[in-house]
Amino acid sequence: MIEKARKFALQAHEGQRYGSKPYSVHLEAVSKLTVPYGENAQIIAYLHDVVEDTSVTLDDVAHRFGQHISDCVAIVTDEPGSDRAERKIKTNLKMSQVEPVLYEALIVKTADRFANMRACVLGKRDDLLAIYLSEYSDFKQGAFRQGLCDELWDALDEIVDNQRQN
Repeated sequence: MIEKARKFALQAHEGQRYGSKPYSVHLEAVSKLTVPYGENAQIIAYLHDVVEDTSVTLDDVAHRFGQHISDCVAIVTDEPGSDRAERKIKTNLKMSQVEPVLYEALIVKTADRFANMRACVLGKRDDLLAIYLSEYSDFKQGAFRQGLCDELWDALDEIVDNQRQN
């Protein structure tokens, strides 16, 4: 099922870029971060942007991968809004209300944010990193659950602390 999700996502994102790299680089990075959290987390990791960034619908995801996976993809998909700030406020609120049965979505959202911030640091994308840093407190308030994926949060906190010291 992981390979099915990988192939589906790569096809859906075909031609899209993640900075100067093929979008597959981002999908592989997020999926790799979710390996310790199980097969469903890896599947959701591959699918985490298909509804937000392609013509794929949640119904498409449910049909191919089941309702649970679709429900998790819905959680990681940004809510509509007039600008990034409004989208993030709505999405963080949605994440803050997630029930434990869907916590895999929060793991993937955390892995996604870590992959994005790490890519900014490595690629010296200070402009985008500044946006992530400004959103970090609200993001953490929505997505963090003690004991869920503490290793990812520790890594995120390290990036934040290092950037604030610079």
